[in-house]
Amino acid sequence: MTATYTFDIFCTLDGYGSYDEHGDWGGYWGKQGPEFLEHRLTSYGPEQRMVFGANSYREFVEMLGAGEEDTGITDSWVTRMRGKPTFVVSSTLENPLEWPNATAVSGDAADVIARLKAESDVPLRSHGSLSLNRALLAAGLVDRVQVTVFPVISGKTGTKPIFAGAADFDLELLEQRTLDGNTQELIYRPSLH
Repeated sequence: MTATYTFDIFCTLDGYGSYDEHGDWGGYWGKQGPEFLEHRLTSYGPEQRMVFGANSYREFVEMLGAGEEDTGITDSWVTRMRGKPTFVVSSTLENPLEWPNATAVSGDAADVIARLKAESDVPLRSHGSLSLNRALLAAGLVDRVQVTVFPVISGKTGTKPIFAGAADFDLELLEQRTLDGNTQELIYRPSLH
């Protein structure tokens, strides 16, 4: 049996995954609420393995720190995510990595993830890692796209359009929920159009 692979991403209504230095939004575009944070914590409760590309891994280490030091990030779900066994697909990083339970894996991303899906007895999840996940979508290796849409439009400050350059996909809606009355979580099964 093959493990399920979920591409988990946050974005604005207009499809941006982050904002530039002129944006004064704050984390989660300032729209996180207690229901969202509790739901995220619950999502990271079951056993699963994380997958990141090298760039997202470096960003997470910079933002969250390498070891057990206090980073100022107090969201429990982030701490839980950081403690999960993690694979970093990279041709430039070498083991040992700075993050606890993280292992660098080199090779073609599609080959690496196909092997990990075949070998894993628990689901795989990737948070962020846009270019990695666009390539995995094109290769047909993403089983679920989990998009959390925050109630903002960041037309002036938005950066990193999450699906820019991706292939065309049909999406089957598997789950949807509203968190804190204004944030939408949508989970889709993608298929190449």
